Amino acid sequence: MKGVVIGGTRSGVGKTVATLAVVRALEAAGHTVQPAKAGPDFIDPSHHTAILGSDGSGNHDRERASRTLDVWLEGTDGLRRNYARGEGDVCVVEGVMGLYDGDRSSTAMVAESLDLPVILTVDASAGMESVAATAVGFREYAAHAGRDVDVVGIVAQRAHGGRHERGIREALPDDLAYFGRIPPEPDLEIPDRHLGLHMGDEAPIDPATLDEVATHVRTDRLLDVAREPPAVDSIDPEPTRGKRVAVARDAAFRFVYPATMERLRVRTEVVTFAPTAGDDVPQADGIYLPGGYPELHAAALADGPALATLRDRAGEGVPILGECGGMMVLAESLTTVDGDTHEMAGVLPATIEMRDRYQALDHVELSARASTLTANANDSLRGHEFHYSTATVDADARFAFDVERGEGIDGEHDGLTEYRTLGTYAHVHPESTAFDEFVDAL
Repeated sequence: MKGVVIGGTRSGVGKTVATLAVVRALEAAGHTVQPAKAGPDFIDPSHHTAILGSDGSGNHDRERASRTLDVWLEGTDGLRRNYARGEGDVCVVEGVMGLYDGDRSSTAMVAESLDLPVILTVDASAGMESVAATAVGFREYAAHAGRDVDVVGIVAQRAHGGRHERGIREALPDDLAYFGRIPPEPDLEIPDRHLGLHMGDEAPIDPATLDEVATHVRTDRLLDVAREPPAVDSIDPEPTRGKRVAVARDAAFRFVYPATMERLRVRTEVVTFAPTAGDDVPQADGIYLPGGYPELHAAALADGPALATLRDRAGEGVPILGECGGMMVLAESLTTVDGDTHEMAGVLPATIEMRDRYQALDHVELSARASTLTANANDSLRGHEFHYSTATVDADARFAFDVERGEGIDGEHDGLTEYRTLGTYAHVHPESTAFDEFVDAL
């Protein structure tokens, strides 16, 4: 599958809107598009998925969920395998932050790993020749940074037509292509919200507006530069016959990589449930509680039957894995920023309190202190953390991991463990083998 990377000069330059416009333009030209996101983000991919096949009726093609591409989380081979599992004839990869920003998995590192060309999103709201100068500088900086990155051209963000557009095109050197513009349109702004931007299904961009913007994208030129990444052997894991995993999926538990669900479905029977809608936990050999927004739904969670069942299942020795929001739900209580305290499952010896600003945001590396649900003793596990909460743990709390990089739960440790339950602030990708270890423990 050929692909391109939509990079940016900085965070907030409009990469997400440019990516959505490119996806819609390619779809309008008759192509099957596989979206992807560089970096560990869960929110931007939700916007990619929300506009796939959208006709304005609210019906969307969910078969091609946006894929996560992160060198730190997956390794180069794992990243290539994840890319290869996508479905479509062209992949559009949205970058993270500025093109070269990030010491563990920058957009440049992802583009280099896949040998894909970079189309640079440049803010053109107050410039013409300077837009071209910026693009030339980003292309030339690759050599200085020691990155084999091919910046092939630009998308001009917040650019008017007419003289403004002509000035940008004419200023570009011959070896930097003009792939179109994103006009200054207030309806294209994605509002900020709790923990970042709105999710795609909470504040979708109007498809008609996006389709109008997409007419300014030069899909012919884009397809001319798209490339196939290096081939990689894909080794599917062995299924674990007769095992069943219950996965929480609703408004409180929505931070799940598509590859994670794929891996679990390859190896087990997966049944999903919605605790905030009043679902109880189904019978299963193991339970996975992903991250998300439990603090926004704490009252509904506390009123439903799932928390008591989680407490009972944990006591019975059922393996339970909770990541970030999932770990918070497994704790004793959760206090919102408004000061409201809600009892949670009471499995893990910790109380959770929400804060006004984020408490951790980074790639992390953990070292297993002993064998646990997601790693063997002394194994290294890579992931990422992003949360606005703090955890106060009991004096006799037991941790599964030492933190080599990142904050973890107390600055030195992550992975609260009780019975056969494990709760971490870290999110991990299945290429880390953590979910295979989880399935093997069932």
